[in-house]
Amino acid sequence: MTDEPAFTIRPLEETHRAWAIETARAWWGSQIVVSRGTIHDVATLRGFVALREDADEPIGLATYHVAGDACELVTLVTLVEGIGAGSALIDAVRAQAQAAGCRRLWLITTNDNTPAIRFYQKRGFRLAAVHRDAVTESRRLKPEIPLLGVDGIPIRDELEFELML
Repeated sequence: MTDEPAFTIRPLEETHRAWAIETARAWWGSQIVVSRGTIHDVATLRGFVALREDADEPIGLATYHVAGDACELVTLVTLVEGIGAGSALIDAVRAQAQAAGCRRLWLITTNDNTPAIRFYQKRGFRLAAVHRDAVTESRRLKPEIPLLGVDGIPIRDELEFELML
C-alpha cells in the first residue's frame, strides 16, 4: 500500500482555472503553450485536474484541444509522481476524445524531454513525426522558450506522438 493519498479526476472548472494558469506559468514560463505553430492559452483550454481526495487539492493537470477528428493533448503535468495521476489524466482526455468522435490523440514534446518521451511511449503513444528545428518558429511566438532543456540538451525539435483511438 502506498503512503500517497488517493486522487480523483475531475473536469477542469473555473474553481481550478487560476491554479491551472499558475501551474502552466511555473512549468512552461507562461500560460501560453505553442505546438506546431499554434498558440494555446491554458486560460481557455478544456481539461481535467487530478485532485487529492484527502484535501481536494490539485496535483495534476491535462488540457486538450479538439479539431476535426483529432484531439491534441496540449499540456500534462503532475505534481506527485508515481501514483498514476498522469496516466489517469491521459485516460480522461482519451475518453473525452473518443466521445467527441476523434480517431487520433496526439501531442508535441521537445527533443530534450526524455522523461516525457519514455512516459508517453509506455502508455502506447508512438512517434509519428520529428519536426526538425520547429522550436525556432515556436520561439518567435513564445520567446520565453529556453535554449537548453532537460539535462542541458539544446531544445530544437518538436516530437509528435500519437495514439490511434
